[in-house]
Amino acid sequence: MKVIDAMKKQRILSLEILPPDRGQDIDEIFFTIDELMKFSPSFINITRHAPEISYVEIGDRIVKIPKVRKPGTVGVSAAIKNRYNVDVVPHVLCMGMSKFEIEDMLIDFKYLDIENVFVIRGEIENKREFTFEKDNYYHANELVEQISNMNKGIYLYPVDNPKPTNFCIGIAGYPEKHYEAMNFDEDMKNLKKKVDAGANYIITQMFFDFNVYKNFVERAREFGINVPIIPGIKPIVQTKSMLKIPSTFFVDIPNDLVVAMEEARSPKEEFEVGTKYMARLVEKLFDYGVSGIHVFTMGKGKSTKALLERVSYA
Repeated sequence: MKVIDAMKKQRILSLEILPPDRGQDIDEIFFTIDELMKFSPSFINITRHAPEISYVEIGDRIVKIPKVRKPGTVGVSAAIKNRYNVDVVPHVLCMGMSKFEIEDMLIDFKYLDIENVFVIRGEIENKREFTFEKDNYYHANELVEQISNMNKGIYLYPVDNPKPTNFCIGIAGYPEKHYEAMNFDEDMKNLKKKVDAGANYIITQMFFDFNVYKNFVERAREFGINVPIIPGIKPIVQTKSMLKIPSTFFVDIPNDLVVAMEEARSPKEEFEVGTKYMARLVEKLFDYGVSGIHVFTMGKGKSTKALLERVSYA
């Protein structure tokens, strides 16, 4: 089922997982999902990682290569869909693939009967060393437009009697502004470009203050962005990991959460404080009337399970 159709029928639960590291297997992902299936997730998102510039010793040479640390988005999507009979939402990135390679991957998704994709530009480390080819996209709205064209039966190559795809397209929104945007208004203009190109819904970057989400939705509506906006939620259960979030994801942590976590006297109390705080945030979102939530599990089922047990999904 498409994400936008599911939201019309019920409050959805979307879970985001990461593919295994290169060289590992999928068992740990299955273990995490096994723990969360009792909450009847509507969708499971599978991330795709942009390449990182690496220097690898091959024989007697040092070779610079764009290496994807967590490959396997297509395979993991198919495996989860088959094992759990749940709709999957694979991520599609601008970075690391040409528009022609992306089209081939999207055709694979079509053959796998995958109806939903999530489009992001992707972040690349060592951008100065990464070369953008002429057939690569740099902006997500360009990729959204390509998928929207495929939904109309327009492919990159001339095709006889083309059959249209049927993808529901999700995109990312940043309630506290994308770190590269000059200001919030410019970020909103970029978001609207993606919606105008054919995006059907938005999932936000993580946030930890209800008013941040509320203000974002209100500003989006002022800019004429009228697609559903699903809040992205990240469970917090450790002070150590909380302290890394601002520099990694460019978001603020409210002072009351910081104080409460730092006053916790044990890891168990940290877990309880963080889970309780995030559960209150989710309940505020439900009271506001959101169509569902998207949980960034980061592959950690325990903290996600604890959060969902405290809110209305239990």
